[in-house]
Amino acid sequence: MTNTENLLKQLHYEMIRMYTGDPKRIQHFCKVHGYAKLIAELEGVDADTKFILEAAALVHDIGIHLCEEKYGSCGGALQEKEGPNVAKKLLYRLGFNNEASERVQYLVGHHHTYTNIDGIDYRILVEADFLVNLYEDNLPIEAVKKAYDTIFETSAGKNICKAMFGLQ
Repeated sequence: MTNTENLLKQLHYEMIRMYTGDPKRIQHFCKVHGYAKLIAELEGVDADTKFILEAAALVHDIGIHLCEEKYGSCGGALQEKEGPNVAKKLLYRLGFNNEASERVQYLVGHHHTYTNIDGIDYRILVEADFLVNLYEDNLPIEAVKKAYDTIFETSAGKNICKAMFGLQ
């Protein structure tokens, strides 16, 4: 097992432990991670970018509990504000290098911002989160079609969205 595989395995387990008693959110980040990994592999993303993407997918909502405690709300802007620092502490403790940690923190701090997407890791994270949220929020097909038209850009993300929701 490579060091990056080991780090991701440890991060995944630590996130499950961090979310003890919150199976809905554990299911959420596990699904986002699965779709992010699949899209990255189908799109031929390089190993370093894929590693950062997978880490970001696992921790993208890491600030949600802090936001609920601190603000009584967990809206996207609050998660983007609080999440990066929580992620930084966990990634440091697990031994992530500074460059990877900084990019993961950036992605956590922007994953609810859908403009100025500045990399394939960011693009795929947004698409994977949308795939899961569209389903979990039981959104009407019109909302799915709008997201398909305005959010999805990768071929793999578009194809998964079309298949998942039966879009023509």
